[in-house]
Amino acid sequence: MSGIDDAKNKAEGLAGQAKEALGDATGNESLENEGRADQVRSEVKEKFEEIKDKVTDAANRIIGGAKD
Repeated sequence: MSGIDDAKNKAEGLAGQAKEALGDATGNESLENEGRADQVRSEVKEKFEEIKDKVTDAANRIIGGAKD
């Protein structure tokens, strides 16, 4: 994952936490739920990027091994 994408995902997760806290503090369920959704979206993106990196690493090892 690139550093920029990682930072964006972390920012989205933090913004989600802030929305959830603000929604909880003000009794705004819609905002609270939106904050939770932002956090889940951030986590899914992060996991997807981790899987993509692992697949890329494995493919590079296989290709590298085939060249030897």
